[in-house]
Amino acid sequence: MFTTQKGAQKQGPLPASENGKPTASVPLLTIIGERARIDGKFDIADSIQVECEVGGELNVGGKLVIGEKGIVHANVQTVDAIIMGHYEGTMVATGNVEITETGHVSGSITTDSLVISKGGFFNGNVTKMNELTHDSRPVYMADDKQPVHFGAPR
Repeated sequence: MFTTQKGAQKQGPLPASENGKPTASVPLLTIIGERARIDGKFDIADSIQVECEVGGELNVGGKLVIGEKGIVHANVQTVDAIIMGHYEGTMVATGNVEITETGHVSGSITTDSLVISKGGFFNGNVTKMNELTHDSRPVYMADDKQPVHFGAPR
């Protein structure tokens, strides 16, 4: 039910922990099982990929990947998220959120960056984490090459 992806080892010396002994890098944790369902409050220090049904609360210190078979009904706090399966709840992501062409999201998302691929589904509210002035960073339409300017004309 719990697996890790291999091949994610760093080259060179391992970083030292507080006691001076080397620490190993932690690969992406994957939870799988077509009929598996887990509920509760989960604090995950690194990244995780979900390929089963998860409910409750998820605090992820890295990237949350909801696979095509994954179903998550939870409040989520994460850095980045890629949603290829189903997600329902309230998500706060300090980095990027991507809903792929197979992704299905219902709920609210607070993030600086949201990408919805063609075919992806989103029903809910989006709140921008840190409001930027219109001069800081342009907004591009999905198929356009020219930036869209909001506010007073220049």
